[in-house]
Amino acid sequence: MRILTNKKALFLSATFCVATCSLHAQDRNIIINQDPKFEQLLNEKRKINTSIAINDYYKIQIYSGDSEKAKKTLSDFKQEFENIDGTIIFNTPNYKVWIGNFKTRIEAEKNLVIIKKKYKNELLIKPNK
Repeated sequence: MRILTNKKALFLSATFCVATCSLHAQDRNIIINQDPKFEQLLNEKRKINTSIAINDYYKIQIYSGDSEKAKKTLSDFKQEFENIDGTIIFNTPNYKVWIGNFKTRIEAEKNLVIIKKKYKNELLIKPNK
């Protein structure tokens, strides 16, 4: 191992101190210009996410089975009942078609009576939190 003389050690220390004092990395401010439509899109997405809360509302299950039939059932349902929202949930090994976001059981049962005329294997559910 090599031992530095006092002069060399002092010179290296002084050089190192001067070099680090003059460095100013990351001291600039960066301004990001983003399209105002982006913020509107984020707000809309936040509204949709809160309205599709799976665990908060009563739902009606109209189908449970394979993926293709679930997609067809949801598509047929949306054509017939345009004002009621529907989604497909995967619960191993079945795909389930859940419709509605009913806040009360009474509201869900009213819609269940209407939907019962078209779909025979419906089920009123309230997912667990």
